[in-house]
Amino acid sequence: MCPAVAGPPNTFSLTIRSFTATASPQAQKQKRKYQDPYVLAQARARKAANLSRQEILRKERTETLGDPVKGITTPFVDSFDTGLPPKPEPTPKTESSTPKPEEKPHLNYFLNPSEVERAIVRSEQLAVLATKKPSTRKRVNDQFGILTSTQGTDPTEDLEAVLVANHTRAATAIQRITGLENGSSKDRLHVNIQRCIEMFGRHNTDPILPPKPSAKLTPGADPAPTSNPAAIKRGGPDTGSSEVQIAILTAKIRTLAEFLQTRGKKDKTNKRNLRLLVHRRQKLLQYLRRKERGGPRWQHCIEILGLTEGTWKGEISL
Repeated sequence: MCPAVAGPPNTFSLTIRSFTATASPQAQKQKRKYQDPYVLAQARARKAANLSRQEILRKERTETLGDPVKGITTPFVDSFDTGLPPKPEPTPKTESSTPKPEEKPHLNYFLNPSEVERAIVRSEQLAVLATKKPSTRKRVNDQFGILTSTQGTDPTEDLEAVLVANHTRAATAIQRITGLENGSSKDRLHVNIQRCIEMFGRHNTDPILPPKPSAKLTPGADPAPTSNPAAIKRGGPDTGSSEVQIAILTAKIRTLAEFLQTRGKKDKTNKRNLRLLVHRRQKLLQYLRRKERGGPRWQHCIEILGLTEGTWKGEISL
């Protein structure tokens, strides 16, 4: 029997990787890149050059096409700040301007000035002097003349003066309460929306503005009607046409732009809201221009609102 031969012991070997805290050469190079002052100065110079170029392009666009946000200031757009109709300017007879509906004054809380005047007159009529009932007491002998000394004054005159003063004070208070001078920006926005509906709504502009120019007809097609379809009765005021929505967006854009320019320079949320409103107005302007073919309704809209080509042409970047 052969003796057992001992074999080599079982050895289990692992590949040991040396752990180092140093980064790879690529990471070190990237880190040195952001720490190099010369590279940082170059990056700042490129950024400054890009910003100056953007400002130059923005100024060139504004000079050629106009301001894409505010456009040209007109009396109607200026009146958005107060909510009151602009003062009528004398226009020469030779100037051929587009007719526009007459504006009516508005009050706060959706009140009508004629209704407030009638209510004030009615309240004055209802205010009656308080008449004294005749006394049932017996007359007392005024031996020393104390009672007869006050008989010369008429109490009715004093009551009338007090009544007139109270009515005047109440009428002044109502005018201050309903006036837009003491209202908030939200109250003025509500009034401006009503003014835009009355100025650009087709229930008012259909009888005034002529129809849009007819398109080129194909041979054999029926000619387009030349009369203005003003006989169509509407169920109420026009609040959804393109020109009305453009005017309402213009009022909102003006209020928001003035806020960002004065008090909200770091308000990024409202900057985004302004950009959305400007782009929405641009789409509506492009649609109205294409639909009306540059007709009287389009001219009436851009003349009163002071909109330039920069508000609907090209790319608007704010």
